[in-house]
Amino acid sequence: MHVKNKPQTLFISPQQVLRDVLLISIGSVLCAVAINGILARQNFVAGGITGISLVIHKFIPTVPLGWIYLILNVPLFSLAWMAVGRRFFFYSMFGAFTLTLSLAVVHVSINLEDKMLNALLAGLILGAGAGLCLRSSGSQGGTDILSVMLLKRFSVSIGNTILAVNALVLLLVSIYYSIEAVLYTLIVLFVGSKVVNLVVTGLSQRKAVFIISSKWEQISEEILKDIRRGVTIIQGKGGYARNDEHILYAVIAFTEIGPLKRLVEDIDPAAFVVISDTLEVVNYRIGNQPHW
Repeated sequence: MHVKNKPQTLFISPQQVLRDVLLISIGSVLCAVAINGILARQNFVAGGITGISLVIHKFIPTVPLGWIYLILNVPLFSLAWMAVGRRFFFYSMFGAFTLTLSLAVVHVSINLEDKMLNALLAGLILGAGAGLCLRSSGSQGGTDILSVMLLKRFSVSIGNTILAVNALVLLLVSIYYSIEAVLYTLIVLFVGSKVVNLVVTGLSQRKAVFIISSKWEQISEEILKDIRRGVTIIQGKGGYARNDEHILYAVIAFTEIGPLKRLVEDIDPAAFVVISDTLEVVNYRIGNQPHW
């Protein structure tokens, strides 16, 4: 029997709505500070829709930058509705309008003597602003929509998508700017992509842990009791001595790395421990699936 998909809940709770509105508003103001206060004043280029908007605004200064940005976002919003969901669509619409308003209202002058420092600061502020918006149930539109789509469909990290798309746009518009401005902008984009990943992932990043120890039973029991995480016991064999081994496998939160390491060291200082990053974890207790 064919079962229709249940429509996505638009608003989860008043507290969630307030949280999302605050995150998007603060993020938009931060991005406006970086764009108006540093990128435009230093004649830096910007990637993505913002970069194209700045180029158009340079040739048609009578048209407000915010409105150019909003118009260019229209095709992307249709993709947001179809590929991500209606909640993401409406919050992203709000994000785009908020950024448009912030670009028109927020004009903060930031004039550092060193252009490298300007580029680093712009990357930090832009990354923090975009990351805060993506921590909500929406985005600011533009390349953020593409990054969320690729994350949901192909598990490509948001920061990498933003960096790649922005670098491509930067290459296309670089004929209108000096090589120096383009290189400084690459610094802005690189720093911004790293900050976005940090803000979006934050302390929710999951770690995969492998533990090989002769005291595997005791370690397993302590992980279940103290860390309160599930443990999988894998049968293995040593490659050199050919002796049977028991390998413990667990997925833990970033904040649990320290307690786990201390726990293992107290029980068996000679234990072999491998801790690696994970991209996505799907589980009702430890999962870090996207919230859009």
